Amino acid sequence: MREENTNVTFGSLGIAPDLLDQLDRMKFLHPTPIQEKTIPHGIAGEDLIGIAQTGTGKTLAFAIPVMQRISITKKVGLVILPTRELALQVEETFKKFGGPFGLRTAILIGGASMSLQLQDIRRKPHVIIATPGRLIDHLDQKNLTLGNVGTLVLDEADHMLDMGFEPQLKRVLVGVPTDRQTLLFSATMPEAISTIARKYMKKPLRIEVAPSGTTSERVDQEVFIVPKTEKIALLKKVLGEYRGTVLVFSRTKHGATKIARTIRTMGYSSTELHSNRSLAQRKDALAGFKSGRYRILVATDIAARGIDVTGIELVINFDLPDHTEDYVHRIGRTARAGRAGE
Repeated sequence: MREENTNVTFGSLGIAPDLLDQLDRMKFLHPTPIQEKTIPHGIAGEDLIGIAQTGTGKTLAFAIPVMQRISITKKVGLVILPTRELALQVEETFKKFGGPFGLRTAILIGGASMSLQLQDIRRKPHVIIATPGRLIDHLDQKNLTLGNVGTLVLDEADHMLDMGFEPQLKRVLVGVPTDRQTLLFSATMPEAISTIARKYMKKPLRIEVAPSGTTSERVDQEVFIVPKTEKIALLKKVLGEYRGTVLVFSRTKHGATKIARTIRTMGYSSTELHSNRSLAQRKDALAGFKSGRYRILVATDIAARGIDVTGIELVINFDLPDHTEDYVHRIGRTARAGRAGE
């Protein structure tokens, strides 16, 4: 739940005047709790572990310190995230707030052209936003080095470990300078993250704005227990009771394709988002869902942390996920920015 503290303004957090003016132009006046607590320490160059549920404004909580530290240290910011969708949205934030000051970004994600990414690297970006696999590809090909990284951000760190990216993360952590600043954000705090913090961070300050794995209290949760053969009929009935945008989660890629196709036969505009889709198809699905071209998006857990769409009315778990944390992230796609959801 993205609640703002209306007694506190961004102006009280030590943010540089130019960035403050940009925040003001974008109508960002009051910080969320995670922003209020992390931005001053981030700007001061401290290592941080931010534990916050989804939809709390984490991206700006690290983007502002990263941009400000770059202007002070003249070093590069490196942001590592688990999915392409999340990386694209984080780059959008950096461009929105840093673009007017000439901030250059490079986004290194799978499914996109290596040669175009190489062009961006050669332009000497101020911020590199990457998924672990593609970042390692560029390091292996010696397209870039990490010697000039001044601030490292690990966002959705628990999800990266869940996806098996621990070897890649360790390689990056060994490759960046030891005198860097590290900002780690996660919704949960498994032991593997505590280990990373102890080994690779300098006396990190832990900031927790909600208990680890907490769901937003503005989400109404309802459970239907039906035989598998009746799930489609129930889905049709539920979709008919709502008018807004709907996000449906499937356990498998093939299931997502099948569900999306079935929903279209019901007369609704629907698309799908999963790892079998090309990057162009995934971008189209997300952009179409955001713009309202598709009312219903059917996705696997690849999208549970990669969708920041305002005003999703309903999240349906057509299949329950295997882990509690995934459920928390799925339902966190609604009730964002202080809104309610179901």
